[in-house]
Amino acid sequence: MEQLHQLVVRYGGCEQQPVRFRPETWRLRLAPHRAEHVLDIGVSTSHGAKGDRLIDRGDLARLRDRVGDDPDGLRDLFVAVMIWGSGTTNGRGPRYTEAALSDPRMPTVLRTTRAAVRAGDLSGAYGKFRLRGVGRSFFTKWFATVDDRDAAQERALILDARVFRSLNALGWSSWETAGTRHWPTRYATYVTVMHGWAASTGVGADWLEWLLFHLDGHVDARVDPA
Repeated sequence: MEQLHQLVVRYGGCEQQPVRFRPETWRLRLAPHRAEHVLDIGVSTSHGAKGDRLIDRGDLARLRDRVGDDPDGLRDLFVAVMIWGSGTTNGRGPRYTEAALSDPRMPTVLRTTRAAVRAGDLSGAYGKFRLRGVGRSFFTKWFATVDDRDAAQERALILDARVFRSLNALGWSSWETAGTRHWPTRYATYVTVMHGWAASTGVGADWLEWLLFHLDGHVDARVDPA
């Protein structure tokens, strides 16, 4: 895709920035589940309201490596993913996270979907993820976070509305490429295609995913990094 190559060249020097979040907007939602300690993740910042913190993908990876197989640790990692994915712009994030924490399926869902992702069964992971309040935009963030396979593998990627808008603007259709409207298959196809594009343009697939997120469908105009 020539247009994609041009975008990679144009934004080649850009990178994803940490996400700012406000611990106090989360505390009341997490405290009943004894998960408020997750709010210590990341680093403090002088920007924004007093007490705001910054979290990035590196913070998620370090927490992932630390929690291992512990069910409470996996829950904490999921909460951190929701915080990172929500930032200060998604005011519904704390409420949706509380709904998920109240879902008795959580321990099984987190354990089985992580196992499927690490086994390379992304379609299976997609089909297994069912938690109250958590849709594709967030559970694919969970997939991308828990996928600790070697970089040579087609690791899980995020597929949210912003990425989708950019894909559509580039003229790419998940259901046409996958040959089905079955969402688990469409997601796995998206991941495979993105890794192929990344290899052909000489960038990482996760960076390419971020670029599509950053552009939010505006593939014909310059979008300055936040």
